[in-house]
Amino acid sequence: MREIDLDSLLTLALHLADAAGAVIRPYFRKPLAISDKPDLTPVTVADRAAEKTMRALIEARFPKHGILGEEFGRVREDAEFIWTLDPIDGTKSFISGIPLFGTLIALTLDGRSILGVIDQPVLRERWVGVAGRPSTLNGAAIRCCPTLAAATLFATTPDMFNGEDAACFARVSAAAKLTRFGADCYAYGLVATGFVDLVLEASLKPYDFCAMVPIVEGAGGVATDWRGGSLHLASDGRILVAGDRRLHGAALALLGD
Repeated sequence: MREIDLDSLLTLALHLADAAGAVIRPYFRKPLAISDKPDLTPVTVADRAAEKTMRALIEARFPKHGILGEEFGRVREDAEFIWTLDPIDGTKSFISGIPLFGTLIALTLDGRSILGVIDQPVLRERWVGVAGRPSTLNGAAIRCCPTLAAATLFATTPDMFNGEDAACFARVSAAAKLTRFGADCYAYGLVATGFVDLVLEASLKPYDFCAMVPIVEGAGGVATDWRGGSLHLASDGRILVAGDRRLHGAALALLGD
């Protein structure tokens, strides 16, 4: 990687997380209007206000950088640096009063993540990953830890797997000790801290997965697509994350069966 000021970029990413959290917290477990997007997924004023706040801060600090956000789309998508933003990953949990959601912030350079933040603004838990550095949870270094026979496998919902994807997921799930659903981005943070061993998902967008890549890798884990390729802005949304390379290889072999 060419020489860049990662500390300055990280400072902004942390500021974005602080600002988004300040917007989101007052809405949690409070009555609020919920509307459906064209894909029938829910969205709230908290989602939109948090993303608007983060976008404004990026525009003020790095006006030449691109932005890809879940709620307000893309600007300058041909830029060298692109921020991906998901203000509330896990809106269904958020509107249900369940604190298994998070704000996802990532910065990509030439399409690949160089830093990422998963911020849980209610529990005040923040995972941070920066390329070439150990990942942290609330400032303390973290490590993944794990065999497939003893693995805990997570996915957001079984509904994200269709056709052959569903058969692939079923093979990995049958080999794991425990399969759970519903944690959204929180599951990736738990991989990085050694409590979850595998996350296998499909149909994700860049703002869903870019933030977790440097966090998982900086904790000693592996994050790829279903063919073992590195993740980038043009990845197809099929994601395999594991706590170590042996576990990742075992799951990858099952996906290729």
